[in-house]
Amino acid sequence: MLNTGVPILGVDIGGSGMKAALVDVAAGTLVSERHRIKTPKPALPHAMVAVFEQLRMHFDYSGPIGCAFPGVIRRSAMVATAANLDESWVGVNAAEMFSSSQTPSITMVNDADAAGIAEMSAGAGVDQLGTVVMITVGTGLGSAVFRDGVLVPNTEFGHVEINGIGAEIRASARVIDDFGLTFEQWAPRFQAYLEHLELLLSPDLFIIGGGISKEFDSWSALVAVETRMVAAATKNHAGIIGAAQIAASR
Repeated sequence: MLNTGVPILGVDIGGSGMKAALVDVAAGTLVSERHRIKTPKPALPHAMVAVFEQLRMHFDYSGPIGCAFPGVIRRSAMVATAANLDESWVGVNAAEMFSSSQTPSITMVNDADAAGIAEMSAGAGVDQLGTVVMITVGTGLGSAVFRDGVLVPNTEFGHVEINGIGAEIRASARVIDDFGLTFEQWAPRFQAYLEHLELLLSPDLFIIGGGISKEFDSWSALVAVETRMVAAATKNHAGIIGAAQIAASR
């Protein structure tokens, strides 16, 4: 990990909000308050570029930026999928789209991969060997898979089907609000999802991040899986931290 000694701006794009903060990449911690702006509806590229610039200006920042994006990212720039944004993102070079004269260096990374990188370097995954699976639970479901600390990028296991229904349709945090579910009603859905991943991956550890991680103690006892399950230590800041760390390393 490159340690410049200078905080790096991390941006985490979600289906409902775009968030940013300055990050100490060596410590894996925020060194500013997080600033959040709602994701435009519809989530079109040029509308989101305007919000991205508002976030940058809020911090009066002009250095390299790491950006966590909800979709498959190829070659640190190209958007291959954008399930919870507008489909016009597909095929776009997001690094070029978000860059400006003030911030010419933008590094893109899948949002769950960014969260996983933060947890493996400075959170619940530190020194964890074997197969570690990070699941981010928010508007959608994101996944990051590590084998002996090495990332397998762009896994997107949030889109697996269980009994013919997409996992994020039945088990993301969004369904709690959309259908007025209690944690007691939602937990069996999430348990079925984790059990499916256990069959596919035989993980040694589940790390649960995203917005739902803030309430881990309220629902975790309702989910009974064989694999050890812990909350992300960096909570909902993981995507911001990991994105900044990736930008610093490159």
